[in-house]
Amino acid sequence: MKVAVDLRVLELLSSRLCHELISPVGAINNGIELMGEDDPDFVKDATKLIANSARTAGNRLNFYRFAYGSGRAGTGREVTLGLLEGGKARCVWGDAVSALSVEWQRLACNMVVLAAEALPRGGSIEVAAVADKPGLSVKAAGETINLMAEMRAALGGAVAIADLTARSVHAYYTARLAEALDVKLSLSEPQAGSAVFAAG
Repeated sequence: MKVAVDLRVLELLSSRLCHELISPVGAINNGIELMGEDDPDFVKDATKLIANSARTAGNRLNFYRFAYGSGRAGTGREVTLGLLEGGKARCVWGDAVSALSVEWQRLACNMVVLAAEALPRGGSIEVAAVADKPGLSVKAAGETINLMAEMRAALGGAVAIADLTARSVHAYYTARLAEALDVKLSLSEPQAGSAVFAAG
């Protein structure tokens, strides 16, 4: 089943992608400016800043190319671990998930973004395939779980497209990806300090 996406959704996803790239690209520009200094230590720091920022920008581009489009620059596991590299959240991607189709892995990638956003202070993310039927489970666990009301509403389809924002559009889009696979996306909080996004 294919799901049509409104033009406003595409605009908000593009805005979100640009937001993800502004920071590392800005850091690259700062590094280039520092390269003009005479102090060797400045140049060394600038080189490191440029290298780290370029890697971050590349990782984010590879991830969103996979998660939002039809392009593939690696597996779902590879692009997800690249996205989270150096961040506060660590991810365990189950082997069974890597055996799923690209469409299911794309859904898993987008669910990981929701889990990471729910962990403002960091924590762990566990991505698993449901054993007895097509489905996914992405568990976020950490000291603080932050599940924004607008994300919940967008996830459940209880928001008009005109009312979506750059912060809530990802949840809306992820739910539409699940619909394209003929499954529903749900959110539960089985215990304090954890949240589970499930597709099945």
